Amino acid sequence: MKTPICVARIGAAHGVRGAVKLWTFTEDPLAVRHYGPLMTKDGARQFEVTHVREAKDHLVATLKGITTREDAERLNGLELYIARDKLPETDEDEYYHADLIGLAAVNAAGERLGRVIAIHNFGAGDIIEIAPDKGATILLPFTNAVVPTVDLASSRVVIELPQEIEGDDAPTLT
Repeated sequence: MKTPICVARIGAAHGVRGAVKLWTFTEDPLAVRHYGPLMTKDGARQFEVTHVREAKDHLVATLKGITTREDAERLNGLELYIARDKLPETDEDEYYHADLIGLAAVNAAGERLGRVIAIHNFGAGDIIEIAPDKGATILLPFTNAVVPTVDLASSRVVIELPQEIEGDDAPTLT
């Protein structure tokens, strides 16, 4: 498997017959049914989703061969992957997080700022995290204004650093 993509994480056991809570990282949570076997990152173990239903903020899934609560409990926290080529192609200006991780981050003049280490979303939009060669990581909005260019062929993103970041000024004490 070339580049495995994490599509889900198994949570706690659900019930006594081997079902598990399943958090998916796909646009359509139920898509995990259609990817075929889901694997551990190293490919050593495979899991076939035999039944899945929606719950409040996750799915409840039954995995082939997992029949007891004890079996399910041993899987808690396990991340599940598929081969990158099993995912649909992205639209223009749409990217899989895994395609961005590790790209060089440069400014408009081509000067290195660091590399992309994560994409986060805490509910208000995507955030790109850049690790400079020295110093603390930088969190920036993943918008066209701040990241005008994503060049996967050249393995880089162009970052337009905002002129002012809210909160930079120290408060005045009186």
